[in-house]
Amino acid sequence: MFDCSGRKILIGVVTGTLLSTAGFSVLAANDENTHILLDSQGKPVRTVRPDECVQTPRTPNTPSQFFEVCGAVSDRDGDGIYDDEDVCPDNTPEEISKGVYQSGPRKGCSIDTDKDGVPDYRSDCPNNTPLEISKGVDDRGCPLDSDQDGVPDYRDDCPGTPLGAAVDERGCKLIDAVKHQVILAGDVTFAFDKAILTSQAKMTLNELINQIGIDFIKGIEVVGYTDSVGSEKYNKKLSDKRARAVANYLRQQRLRSNSITQWGAGESNPIAPNNTRIGRAKNRRVELSITRYKKR
Repeated sequence: MFDCSGRKILIGVVTGTLLSTAGFSVLAANDENTHILLDSQGKPVRTVRPDECVQTPRTPNTPSQFFEVCGAVSDRDGDGIYDDEDVCPDNTPEEISKGVYQSGPRKGCSIDTDKDGVPDYRSDCPNNTPLEISKGVDDRGCPLDSDQDGVPDYRDDCPGTPLGAAVDERGCKLIDAVKHQVILAGDVTFAFDKAILTSQAKMTLNELINQIGIDFIKGIEVVGYTDSVGSEKYNKKLSDKRARAVANYLRQQRLRSNSITQWGAGESNPIAPNNTRIGRAKNRRVELSITRYKKR
């Protein structure tokens, strides 16, 4: 670039590209609509000064972006990296706030200190370790906690705990120390001398499950009982059938099969005298002993 009698003369024979058909072009000093000159690979042609590029008026090789200051290299987003080297030339002030890479394949892009995919300017956890990143991070750049139990996935031995469950330091559900005891009256649960659940019994079981929550039931023990009327062998068999009927219904409600145990105890363990009608009615029953998980 030369200054000749108040005119700027741009001389640049570039491989594969000429400034004009004559090999040079003259640009008026007050011309404002100028472009950076590109070589045959589409890269800006530098002057002898590292912060300048050769400018050219409108020619067949000009890029679409105008540069109002002749001879200056553009830095559109003001991040300190010239556009011709800036991988991310349109950063916002917020994106620049935590700094940008000064070199490398991400030059001019927002710094991501821990390389978790979330740049520092919007990361609440910018210094994660590789272990913390191993199971992924959320949109805030913090280790994922898929079940929201307070224990991040990378150190959660039980990552599928239900929402609201109390957990230990490993992220596993805590068992409630007190078992939930339920007695289903035989006269309401089954028809006389039958082992088929009544609609009232099904409603009671549904309410029980909804109250506790399926995900919070660790195990259920179902035991059937009868009164002393009839033979001991018959009563044992009937109590087995009734316990099985209750257990099968619970399984139909999506409780895990291996969490339910059942058996019949026949006429053993009466809770009332068998020599009265009221006492016998109380002894005809199904008892549920439920182990639950704690809730937060």
